[in-house]
Amino acid sequence: MFKAKFKNIIKKILYKKDKNVFVNKNGTEFEVNNWILSEFVVREIIPIVKFHPFPLNELMLMSAAVCFIKPTYIFEWGTHFGKSARIFYETAHYFNIQTEIHSIDLPENIEHNEHPHKERGKFVKHIKKVHLHLGDGMDTSLGILKESKNEKIIPLFFLDGDHSYESVKRELNGIFDQYPQSNILIHDTFLQSEKSGYNIGPYEAIEEFLKDKKDKFTLIDTKTGLPGMTLLLNKKI
Repeated sequence: MFKAKFKNIIKKILYKKDKNVFVNKNGTEFEVNNWILSEFVVREIIPIVKFHPFPLNELMLMSAAVCFIKPTYIFEWGTHFGKSARIFYETAHYFNIQTEIHSIDLPENIEHNEHPHKERGKFVKHIKKVHLHLGDGMDTSLGILKESKNEKIIPLFFLDGDHSYESVKRELNGIFDQYPQSNILIHDTFLQSEKSGYNIGPYEAIEEFLKDKKDKFTLIDTKTGLPGMTLLLNKKI
């Protein structure tokens, strides 16, 4: 028992946190240092949130987005007991990125198959820097931004929860109409053949959204299997 504790102490001493993730903004492509980010995800994120509902490649994309974009605001809603908010918080905290994080869930009296009820925000409710809200995710987020006195608004939205074509379409268009400088992460975007029976609503909503906006966003996504995640990276950042 003592030996195990001693080994852990030594590991912590030897493990030096490199908080300077290499982000290359001189090139034309999205680029972060995947070695530094991999070590961060394995050592700091997985022990907290495990691999569900976000597998390793999606954890990498979520943390990479925060490091590259350096958003002034992060909004997420309908997520797995606040896991995504915790991932964003740990990334911003570790790499010293100044951002406000807002996590939104439906009110208690509204029924939904993914409503967390008593487990709402359990991964972040003890963290004062993560602000918890009740309400419609998009409407609440846009309301917070309208009241912001921050001169520089660089939002990162994370869409999760109800993944119907209609809801994702509404949220993408609603966000862009108000804040066209936004960056948007969307979960459950993997596309498989029709026979699979998978929900491809989010994918279809993204395709339609980008029809006349391909010059405004760079699309980065995970395509190896379920559940899938897509980043719409704003070309103006």
